[in-house]
Amino acid sequence: MTEPSPPPQTDTQHAIRSLARLARMLERMMPARLTMADFRMLSAIGDGEARASRLAHRLAVGKPTVSATVDSLVKRGLVTRTAHGADQRAIDLALTIDGVTVLADADAALGNALDRIAAETPDADATLRALAQLGPALDTLLAARDARLAGGAHAAASRPGAAG
Repeated sequence: MTEPSPPPQTDTQHAIRSLARLARMLERMMPARLTMADFRMLSAIGDGEARASRLAHRLAVGKPTVSATVDSLVKRGLVTRTAHGADQRAIDLALTIDGVTVLADADAALGNALDRIAAETPDADATLRALAQLGPALDTLLAARDARLAGGAHAAASRPGAAG
């Protein structure tokens, strides 16, 4: 009796599996001082996300995860916390000079790795362009989800008998 053969994979399934393998490969190529979670946090802060609540939202993690990662980055001298203007409860995050350097080193190491991998595809430039388009696509989907959630909350609050 022969084992049944698995059904052929779709391009989407191939892409999912490739992205999962790529993520693991990039994790292993991360400079020694960083985890992938550290890198995601430093990248987001470096891109201008200064508030923990927005970081949690953008990175799709809980606020406790953001707090723990930021605590670790602050202790290592890679991120600073400062009070946000007049609102002493709000904290802004920023990269330190060491944080900028560590992020640049990680970007270079991961960029070199991704360039080598892309070079093995039929069109390296097209591969890199396609991967680069994933970030804005994720932002668009996140904004659409937020709009749906805000609309649902608004609709629920405006129903007769809704608590307010």
